[in-house]
Formats: sequence, C-alpha cells, structure tokens
Amino acid sequence: MKRRLYQLDVFTAKAYAGNPLAVVTDGDGLSRERMQAVAREMNLSETVFIQKPTSNRALARLRIFTTTRELPLAGHPVIGTWFLIAELGVVPAREGAVHIWQQTGAGILPVAIIFRNGRPFRVTMTQKAAKFRTARISRAALADALGLSSTDLEPSLPVEYVSTGIFNLLVPLGTRACLRRISMDIRALKRLIADAGVLAYCFALGGRGQAFARGMIPWELHEDPATGSAGGSLGAYLVRHRRLRPGQAIKIVQGVEMGRPSYIHVEVSENRGRLEPRVSGSAVLILEGHIEA
Repeated sequence: MKRRLYQLDVFTAKAYAGNPLAVVTDGDGLSRERMQAVAREMNLSETVFIQKPTSNRALARLRIFTTTRELPLAGHPVIGTWFLIAELGVVPAREGAVHIWQQTGAGILPVAIIFRNGRPFRVTMTQKAAKFRTARISRAALADALGLSSTDLEPSLPVEYVSTGIFNLLVPLGTRACLRRISMDIRALKRLIADAGVLAYCFALGGRGQAFARGMIPWELHEDPATGSAGGSLGAYLVRHRRLRPGQAIKIVQGVEMGRPSYIHVEVSENRGRLEPRVSGSAVLILEGHIEA
C-alpha cells in the first residue's frame, strides 16, 4: 500500500541544514514491526508516523522511531511534524499562536504553532518536567571516550543524566574549541553510557544567551545535528545549576561541525519546583512522495 511520505529539515529555516526528518502522514494500520522497517529504510535519526489519537484531547498521535527502536518523545520529530501538519492546512492558519494537544509515548502534551502571513513560522513543544539522575561515570574515562582530556570538562558543572521525556547525558565542556576537538570512541562511549537510549550531549556556554552543543550517539548514527529533547534537558540543567534563570531564553547552536547548523530555542519555567522546558524551532519541507508500506 502506498503511503504519503515527506522529508523536512528541522531546527533551521534553510534547506539542507538542521536535522532531517521523515514523516509518514497516513500511519494508521501499520504494525510496529512495519514502522520500524520503514524507519530503518529512511536511515535518519528519526521517522514519524502520524496516526489517529486514542485520546479525544489530542489532534494527532505521533509514533517516533529511530533506526532501531521506538521513542516516547523526541524534539525534532515533534517540531518538524507539526510544522508539516500546519503547512498542509490541517491546523487552521491565523496570525499569532494556535494551541493544540498531541499524543506521544510520553503522554498528552501541548504544542503551539506560530503563523506569519498565513504560513507556519515556528513550533513550540512543551516537554515533560525535568528529571535528574546522578551519572556515576569517571570524568577521565568520559573525556577519553570523547577524544578529549579531563581538563576539557568544565569543573564547576556536573556530568549528569537529565530527562524531559528521554534521558540524555549532559557533558559540560570549558570552551567551544573543546567541542570542535571531539573525536568519539564509539565502543568506549557506549560502554560508559550503557543505556542504549541516551546520547552524550556535549555543550559549552557562550555569551549573549547562547550555548553550543554536539549530540554524540554511540549506538546509531554517531552524531545528531539537532537534538530537541536534549536541548530541553540542557535548559532545565542550566536553571538547576544557576547558569540560566527561569523564563530566560537560550539559543542552542548545534550541528555546525557536521555542516548542518541548527538553532534550538529553549525557555524553562519553574512551577512548584518543577522545571518545564519549552523548545521551539522552524522547519523546511524538502521533498514529498510515496512509500510502499
């Protein structure tokens, strides 16, 4: 059966930058095994299948697959999929923000779509409240697995697991130059992280409300050009460790070293001690067609 397939570049307003995403818009009736097979065929960091929601609160259900597993939630699939849905006219266009609810493996979560001149301009996803977990990892061994020295890690910040829907390992580096020198030992990093669902999100703080990051993946495609889930986790981490104020916006620049610059906008609210990130970005439609599925 032929199904409608789109590909977008996400967290960018420029084609052939950002993070590529495949979206199958008519995903109903596909088995989990078939969706996984299609995601392997796409060979991108994620592929989304849009299905009818099982909750009447949500406009659509998003099933998100990497090349090896289904994820409960991820950033660039949500941003890209809702940008596409808005571009196709499923979400009525009006100036300003349109608020809807989506169903994901992480629950029913809100999304806001900003329109300008009748077209989607930016999508904002609200992620789950941040959870923090101590990383019992040798800083020296971690640095070595990244091809760095232990002095390249920022001493005033911890290496820590953070989840706003999926856990990632936050790795603070002293300077942006350290990011450029990363040369990952895939097997060593995979042994250290152990949990096959996480990536090492290496970052360095910049001036003027910016941070620079690289998402190192030892279990799949080696490096991610834009990681919205980790961007939300980083925002919550920075608020927790007093490098960012609640409500203060930060722009994360990622993917530069891959030749795919990406721009992730994050703002974290604090509600009764819970840190809740909102992650925003744009997308560009690259191609459309059909896939046999």
